[in-house]
Amino acid sequence: MAQLPNPIRLGEVPQVLPGYEFLNRSEVKAAGLHRDLYKGISSLKGFPAEAIVLSGGYEDDVDLGCSILYTGEGGNQDGRQVADQQLTGGNLALSLSFAQQTPVRVIRKVQEGRLSFYQYAGLYYVTQFSQEMGMSGHRIWRFRLEQMPQTATVVPPQAQEPEAEYAAARRRPALVQQIVRDTAVMRAVKQLYDFRCQVCGTRLPVPGGAYSEAAHIRPLGGAHHGPDKITNLLCLCPNHHVTFDRGAWAIQEDFCLLGQTGQLTVAPSHHPHPEHLLYHRRRIYQPQPPASLFA
Repeated sequence: MAQLPNPIRLGEVPQVLPGYEFLNRSEVKAAGLHRDLYKGISSLKGFPAEAIVLSGGYEDDVDLGCSILYTGEGGNQDGRQVADQQLTGGNLALSLSFAQQTPVRVIRKVQEGRLSFYQYAGLYYVTQFSQEMGMSGHRIWRFRLEQMPQTATVVPPQAQEPEAEYAAARRRPALVQQIVRDTAVMRAVKQLYDFRCQVCGTRLPVPGGAYSEAAHIRPLGGAHHGPDKITNLLCLCPNHHVTFDRGAWAIQEDFCLLGQTGQLTVAPSHHPHPEHLLYHRRRIYQPQPPASLFA
């Protein structure tokens, strides 16, 4: 007996929030965000589209973050358009999304060097679509999607902290600037090393997986202005992260350690930038003088 497809699922998926990351398309499908492992458009015949994946596979795509020009499916070979597209299948489903103004889930493929993963971007609406001539001279269906405002997470009453019986501490308004860290690239470097410290190899098991920390070689804050890139990141255990940030040890160009014995483990696809290592040695590292034999 043929297996019936899963029922149509439009809008948000419970417990999957914008910003959630997935290692591959299988995880995206298992989370209920997209029903297909290969197609860009998730849809069922006769219904609006459920979701799209932006993977960089179409030359006419334009991704501006909150606004997307998305190329329909069909006629594509190795990233180039080789035939005209038809208003059928997923393209027809996206046109129904426009006509009925139903939300579309957007998933992005994120590429950082040789590492890649998928990130859920939230809900978008199709605000316009048209047939156009693509870059390679073939007719394509192009859809403009605009991100809908994200709604705040509502905390159920039973989960809220009871009102305190004591007076609240005094507060004053202040303007604070915070560094926005790229959590995706930080997660990528930890996954690259399977959450093992690049110095001692420690992997800390915790409920649901393992724990490690992404350490910036050249700090982001203060006057350092380090980049939030994988070439400026290490995967360390908490102890080595703290001591590295405090300047207790450093890394030479050949990845031998200064301030302690050993050598940094470096994966073939990970390339810590020599300039960041040099910056840390000169500005952060504080070599300790050898103990006197006559003390």
